[in-house]
Amino acid sequence: MELVAVIMAGGVGSRFWPKSRAKEPKQLLNLFSENSMIQNTVERMNGLVKNENIYIVTNKVQKDLIAKQLSQLPLENIIEEPFGKNTAAAIGLASIVIDSKHKDAVTIVLPADHLINDKEEFQRVIKEASDFAYSEKALVTIGINPTRPDTGYGYIQIDENETETLHKVLRFAEKPNLDTAKRFLESGDFFWNSGMFIWRVDVILSEIADHMLDLFEGLQTISQSIETDDFEDVLTKVYGELKSISIDYGIMENSNNVRLIKGSFDWSDVGSWDAVYHLLEKDTKGNVGKGDVYFANSNGTYINAGNKFTAVIGVKDLLVINTDDATLVCHRDYAQDVKLIVDYLKMNKKDELL
Repeated sequence: MELVAVIMAGGVGSRFWPKSRAKEPKQLLNLFSENSMIQNTVERMNGLVKNENIYIVTNKVQKDLIAKQLSQLPLENIIEEPFGKNTAAAIGLASIVIDSKHKDAVTIVLPADHLINDKEEFQRVIKEASDFAYSEKALVTIGINPTRPDTGYGYIQIDENETETLHKVLRFAEKPNLDTAKRFLESGDFFWNSGMFIWRVDVILSEIADHMLDLFEGLQTISQSIETDDFEDVLTKVYGELKSISIDYGIMENSNNVRLIKGSFDWSDVGSWDAVYHLLEKDTKGNVGKGDVYFANSNGTYINAGNKFTAVIGVKDLLVINTDDATLVCHRDYAQDVKLIVDYLKMNKKDELL
């Protein structure tokens, strides 16, 4: 069994403006350590997947910086999408590239921007899932035990009556409202959808053929041009015609071949600046400061000062994020709405701030 990793790194991280920009989005930032989130994701595979078997799916704008941050990977393993077409197309593209080099390999699909500290337990779960995916030809996803009725995650319901470690998936649920999330939590058989998948490359391509025929036919056309002079032209033409659909919606919700393994490791998808605040060590008044900061009579506030001395007095539950050309001041309860700023900047053609 050959293990291959595919790391999805094409997002723009709009909820992390003003730090996250098109050329240097969330996954390329060092929010928790000296390394960026994508560097930590690759390091997490050390000892399990060889560097030459790690592939990155990204876009033209981010490719050079990713190559610089991940210089240990072969440059040809950084797959450039000509357009953002959501996860089904991105995973399909990576799958045909891998299939041309590693027949019947087990592919581990990972987002680039998750925080997982328990590397040993993470690798144990991945290895168990990979063994099952290889022998049973199943689509395996990792479910996270929910610790709160969070409305920001999708959920997966499993058959808890099964005694096996890998559970049959009963259904996928979109991001719920608060009352529904509370019911999910109380039921005990719903798990957060982590967006991590493990499957054989031939199996996922077969599932795409069964459930997303247009995508499969497009991938077949692209596959025939791999390692030819026409590859980039064919990829651009075919990719531009593909529908933008997530792998969850296109495949996982329609397949009868999905299993869930519980992720018993610490995990966060770090979805907002408020999530960063919760994950960092705080002072006695619940404040977190990065850089040259000053707090007075303030509680529950996170300051990322950048290159500016930043002081706050008499505030509560704020986020203050500085860059050289912009400053964000936001109540922590509205951290998800930071993406609205990016929408505003796009509408007003303030591209220098994107």
